[in-house]
Amino acid sequence: MASSPDNVSMALFCDFENVALGVRDAQYEKFDIKPVLERLLLKGNIVVKKAYCDWERYKGFKSSMHEANFELIEIPHLRQSGKNSADIRLVVDALDLCYTKSHVNTFVIISGDSDFSPLVSKLRENAKQVIGVGVKQSTSDLLVANCDEFIFYDDLVRTAPSKSPRTRRHEAPAEETPETAPDNDSAVRATEDTATLKDVAVAMAVDTFDALLSERGESGKIWASTLKQAIKRRKPDFSESYYGFKAFGNLLEEAQARGQLTLGRDEKSGTYVFRPEPVEPAVKPRRRRRNMRTPRR
Repeated sequence: MASSPDNVSMALFCDFENVALGVRDAQYEKFDIKPVLERLLLKGNIVVKKAYCDWERYKGFKSSMHEANFELIEIPHLRQSGKNSADIRLVVDALDLCYTKSHVNTFVIISGDSDFSPLVSKLRENAKQVIGVGVKQSTSDLLVANCDEFIFYDDLVRTAPSKSPRTRRHEAPAEETPETAPDNDSAVRATEDTATLKDVAVAMAVDTFDALLSERGESGKIWASTLKQAIKRRKPDFSESYYGFKAFGNLLEEAQARGQLTLGRDEKSGTYVFRPEPVEPAVKPRRRRRNMRTPRR
C-alpha cells in the first residue's frame, strides 16, 4: 500500500494523554510534536491534525500544539465502563474520515494504547495505510504488529540533529556597537548575512537529503524535485531566493561545491542528488629491492 510522496495524504489522530504520560514515564523531556511532524512530512502531505485530551489538565502543551496547527478536541477526563472518552471520540472521528474522505489514504495514530488495534484493522480493511507513533516502553506489541509501520518517539528524539555552533551563532548574533560596526561597514555586514543564509539553506538541503535516505532506505540517489518538495513540506515558506539563490539548482550546486552533495543528470528525468563517495588515499607502489650481492674477494 505504499504510495509516492506526491500522492500521500495523511490524517493525524493524537491520543495526547497517552503519549505525554509515556514520554514522562520514559524520563524524556516533555513531549514535543515537532520531530514527529518532521518525520511524517518526509512521507507526504498532512491534511488533518486532531489531538484529543482533557486540555485543562495539559494547559502547558496547548500553545505548541496550536502552533503545529492541531485541532484540539476537549475531552473531559471521565471513564465509562473502563473506556476512555478520548479513545471513543478518536475512533469515531477516524472512521468517519475514512468513510467520507476517500483522498485521505494514510492514517497516523499517535498512541501506544492496544485499544486502538481494532481501529487499525478496520482502517486497513478499507485499504488505508496505518502508521503508529508511540513511546517504546509504553506501547502495546499488539498495536505495533497491526500497523503497516510503527515509529518510536524514542528514535526521533535520539536522532534529532543538534544545531551546530555556527548556526546558533548566526541565529542569535550579538548586538554590535557603533565602535565595532561603523556605518561604512553595512555592505560588509550584508555580504556576511547573505553568506549566513546560504549556510542555513545548504544545511537544510543536506539534512533533508539525509532524512529522506534514512526514511526510504534507498541506495543513495534522490531526485532534486523530490528533495525540494520534502523541504517545502517541512518548511512551507521555503524559497531559495530568500537564501540568496536564483534557483534551487544553484543551491544544490553550492552544496556540491562544498563537498556535501553531488549532482547527477538523467536526460529523461532530470537532476538527481547523491552523497559523494569518500576518496581513498592512493596506495603508493612498493619499490622493488635490488638484490645486493656481496662481491667476491
